[in-house]
Amino acid sequence: MTKSIKGITIRLTDERWVHIVENHPELAGNLNDVLLSVASPDFILMGQNDELLASVYKRTDKLLVVIYNENENDGFIITAFFTSKINQLLKRKMIWKKL
Repeated sequence: MTKSIKGITIRLTDERWVHIVENHPELAGNLNDVLLSVASPDFILMGQNDELLASVYKRTDKLLVVIYNENENDGFIITAFFTSKINQLLKRKMIWKKL
């Protein structure tokens, strides 16, 4: 569990974590990085279906992207992955950026 930049509790269930690691094995051992990406992202982008994409530069050539939903009461992490397609990702609507 973590808090979003809005202070909303965001859950990461065991089932979702297993899904993430099975589909993105490079994230095994990076649970804290995934949670921290939601709590302290470099920026947040809008997803296709109102989900949010919290992104953190973890390497010079890759972003850690955590996709999650939140409402006024709580939220949950859907998935997470590393991407090197930074320019493509930045075409999405930016809704928050770290100063």
